[in-house]
Amino acid sequence: MNAPAAFELADNARTLRFSGTMTLAHLGTLPHRLDDLEASPERIDIAPVERMDTVGAWLVHRIARDFDIPVDGANADQAHLLEQIAAADQPLKVHPDTTPSFHHMLDQAGAAVIRAGTTLIGLVGFFGACLVTSATMLIHPRRIRWHALSRQFEVVGVDALGIIGLMSFLIGIVIAQQGAIQLRQFGAEVFTINLVGRLTLRELGVLMTAIMVAGRSGSAFAAQLGSMKLAEEVDAMRTIGVAPMEALVMPRVIAAFWMMPLLAFYSAMVGLVGGGLFCWFSLGIPPITFVSRLREVVPMTDLWQGLLKAPVFGLIIAIAGCFQGLQVEGNAEAVGLRTTAAVVQSIFLVIVLDAFFAVFFASIGWI
Repeated sequence: MNAPAAFELADNARTLRFSGTMTLAHLGTLPHRLDDLEASPERIDIAPVERMDTVGAWLVHRIARDFDIPVDGANADQAHLLEQIAAADQPLKVHPDTTPSFHHMLDQAGAAVIRAGTTLIGLVGFFGACLVTSATMLIHPRRIRWHALSRQFEVVGVDALGIIGLMSFLIGIVIAQQGAIQLRQFGAEVFTINLVGRLTLRELGVLMTAIMVAGRSGSAFAAQLGSMKLAEEVDAMRTIGVAPMEALVMPRVIAAFWMMPLLAFYSAMVGLVGGGLFCWFSLGIPPITFVSRLREVVPMTDLWQGLLKAPVFGLIIAIAGCFQGLQVEGNAEAVGLRTTAAVVQSIFLVIVLDAFFAVFFASIGWI
């Protein structure tokens, strides 16, 4: 039978000696009697203690902490338990320290810059991997997956004709309507044709198409590859000897690269149709006059600008979507986060590159 826990003052009250079983079931009134202790011992002796649990170790540690005295006579298990209790006896903050708003803002800005730099390096590396894979596929044409490529041509191009056509038609009408309102103040409604023609062929046709493809196809690329990565299908492909870059990434990149110029041209033509119909019904400018005026005021360089920018935009959108999709890991929430990141990065890079193209074309005289 285990003896109850007890203590005594020995060596003229200089030693506090515990004995018995210092467990929760055998402490009894020992904690209250320790609280009423008036003497100030110089050491604690627990050699006579038969057993000790966490509660008993806490009582010993509390006395040793309050009187700042050592504990002697502990065996290996008791010493280890006392060390664990001492390590856990740390002050706990009910309310954590608040970070100043300015420091918090700087921390967020720094984290965002680091993420942006890491993503940029990753995109450049992924672009290099795409170039290497393209060279390999050109050297070994049998490695081209024609069925997957034709499927992506259909998804990126044919299936997008409806929404891109509707968007471009409405944008052409809006440009003509807003331009006519402003030009009417000067009696120059005829210059609405100049506005619609140059703006649609040079900028808005390809830019709005790129934004639509980024939101439609770029997000689909990220979600599809992210779901496959989460289901370990990408790892399974590597296991059986199928290169994910050749089977999953390159068909999407090639399809976006080649379909973007066609979609941009289609968007520009539909936008001109929308603007022409508005000029016909609202300004009384017949279609033949609209077409003749377009041929006079819109240089071919405007069309070339749009067609040259389009494949670069398509390449950026596909690379960003596939790159973010292959970065998915963890859980299903990561798929949504990476899909959002793919769309945001694609649109941002498209707009930045459009600004660079504008400066470049202006420098070579394509104004």
